[in-house]
Amino acid sequence: MRVWPGHPYPLGATWDGSGVNFALFSQHADTVEVCLFDSPEATKETERIALPQKTFNVWHASFPDLKPGQLYGYRVHGPYEPQHGHRFNPHKLLLDPYARVIGRSMKWDDSLFGYKVGDEKQDFSFDDRDSAAFAPLAMVHDNAFTWGDDKHLDTPWERTIVYELHVKGFTRLMPGVPEKERGTYAGLASAPAIEYLTKLGITAVELLPVHFHADERFLVDQGRVNYWGYNTLGFFAPDPRYSSEPHLEDVVNEFKSMVRTLHSAGIEIILDVVYNHTCEGSHLGPTLSLRGIDNRSYYNLSPEDPRYYMDFTGCGNTPDLRQPRMLQLVMDSLRYWVQEMHVDGFRFDLAATLARSVRDVDQLGVFFNAIHQDPVLSQVKLIAEPWDVGPGGYMVGQFPVIWTEWNGRYRDCVRKFWKGDGGTVNELATRLSGSSDLYQDDGRRPSASINFVTCHDGFTLHDLVSYNEKHNEANGEGNRDGANDNNSWNCGAEGPTDDKAINEIRERQKRNFLATLLVSQGVPMILAGDEIGHSGMGNNNLYSQDNELSWLNWDGVNVGQASNLSSSPTRSASEGAPGTATPSVGEGNPDPSGGNKQKLLDFTRRLIEIVKEQPVLNRRHFFRGQPIRGGFLKDIYWLEPSGQEMSDEAWNAGFVRCIGMGLLGKFGQVDSQGRPEEGDSLIILLNAHHEPIDFTLPHGPRMPAKLDRLFDTSDGNIEIVPHKPKVPYKLQGRSMVLFRFKTVEKGSNSK
Repeated sequence: MRVWPGHPYPLGATWDGSGVNFALFSQHADTVEVCLFDSPEATKETERIALPQKTFNVWHASFPDLKPGQLYGYRVHGPYEPQHGHRFNPHKLLLDPYARVIGRSMKWDDSLFGYKVGDEKQDFSFDDRDSAAFAPLAMVHDNAFTWGDDKHLDTPWERTIVYELHVKGFTRLMPGVPEKERGTYAGLASAPAIEYLTKLGITAVELLPVHFHADERFLVDQGRVNYWGYNTLGFFAPDPRYSSEPHLEDVVNEFKSMVRTLHSAGIEIILDVVYNHTCEGSHLGPTLSLRGIDNRSYYNLSPEDPRYYMDFTGCGNTPDLRQPRMLQLVMDSLRYWVQEMHVDGFRFDLAATLARSVRDVDQLGVFFNAIHQDPVLSQVKLIAEPWDVGPGGYMVGQFPVIWTEWNGRYRDCVRKFWKGDGGTVNELATRLSGSSDLYQDDGRRPSASINFVTCHDGFTLHDLVSYNEKHNEANGEGNRDGANDNNSWNCGAEGPTDDKAINEIRERQKRNFLATLLVSQGVPMILAGDEIGHSGMGNNNLYSQDNELSWLNWDGVNVGQASNLSSSPTRSASEGAPGTATPSVGEGNPDPSGGNKQKLLDFTRRLIEIVKEQPVLNRRHFFRGQPIRGGFLKDIYWLEPSGQEMSDEAWNAGFVRCIGMGLLGKFGQVDSQGRPEEGDSLIILLNAHHEPIDFTLPHGPRMPAKLDRLFDTSDGNIEIVPHKPKVPYKLQGRSMVLFRFKTVEKGSNSK
């Protein structure tokens, strides 16, 4: 085997057409060896070669005789001194943190731990068993791919509608998708899936983690998996479990083909990424990659006792982004997914952790500074989950300019309002109009608010209106996991019921939530399946449910022309949790919405059409609450049921549960070529009270003689119905209505 000096950059295993260059950073190592494997079944390496060169703490060498497809791992020699933060153990085969392709997944075994599991000295003991037979392997990859004219879509934030989905769960049961492709990257790019997404009208898919991840040992021991994937091991490699390709070297190209196909359909790809912790866990976790490569250089260790890790996520460790090489790893990973894989943006899980110094959240931390100055990453979509579980970790509204945020305060307020809680209309008005209290003072726009009512973490929309309490028994943790405070209301019965009145209220409430979400200023995010009434049967923490609780059930839904509603995809016996009672396809939970899936889907599609048709629902700037250019109507105004503007007394009255919002259709916004973006003016009425209310609409000589009602959530009617403004509108209990009109003339007085 010929070994040349090679180069310290780029990091990872790089095929240059004439050989493979290996480069691995480890500041405190004594020796680094690359181990070559002949097959995924091999229990030990066939070659072990020390990297002879060390440049700026990067160990490197070039191998002119190696080619793409080569399987490899590392062994790193150095001190094993947990009390000083060092955990080197050359008996442990380590995954390259820059691996582009996973050549073999891991299999749990005690030999994967750097210490003797069960020893009374815990991690102060030393394990000398070889982990090569059980450790994951990396594969050398050739990045060549024909992208054609593919490019980033750069959909403006104010025109973006996000759809959060799981790659497997979205198409695992989707009719019309070839059996081989269901639940895969290819399935998401299949004709039925693309047709469904385009007809729905969303502009971006936000994929739950697709980075290669490990399933926690306790889950595997119970016959379960980490379905969501928030347990990353490989920050550059797409997870092969979502591939339809039998050959692992083809996984990357399948992912790229998916991106290219989605782009051609006008859909952006946003990745949910997890850089706040790794799957190596606490000081008692396995040694799989970074821990064994150079623990002190990659992880945030306790200043008082570097045996332990700082943990702001509850997952055992925190990567130390103050360390230049750890920061480089994250930045290189992000740029790789943008430049090489063509994704359009990222949602950062528990993003407050990324801004931590030793303990505190630092808004001017090195990670934010690095992102802001980066000519690539500063131009893509950046979404923060703006909290973690550490002290001072709730950071909603406090992220820097260019960042958007999951607006947890929007979710909580909207849920409380439609649940019927008093004292919410004041905050509701702020949330509907873009949450200026959170995002205006630092130069951001309404689009900084990613509005959502539900997401993967918590109740689905159907369950939000069907359960008062969580029902997570299937997770095997005694119903202790998952949030207890859900601001949910079951409408009169816990879970499925045959009561027609209760089911009608539930359907109405689902329409209320979706309509509120989509007419609010900011960027709406819809949880996949909410538009067809998917239920997790009351489980608000489906992280380990790789079964029909999580997979979308398309029975009763016209997915598209390629669909075959009479055929139900089969379920592999290896999927889901053995021994766990879950509904079978077409049996336990075919349609918890009582046959209303298609109606809810049609209603959602129409809502999205309205949002795209009306520029006032896509404002780039916050409202001013003033008339525009001498007009008589303010750009936004708030109405009592009497038709008068909301008084201070009404704003502060805890019993008020009904409100109207008027939006001016001509507000001075222009498109990219300077042309006015003008549309209809809108009036939106919301009634969270259980009784109907006669709502007097604005009328007079300067108002139109007719309004068009675009929808009424009380019955889900999406036909355009004319209405005379002089006639009070009977706003049904727990309902929402949208009217459009054009102003007749300009005047000089506010109204």
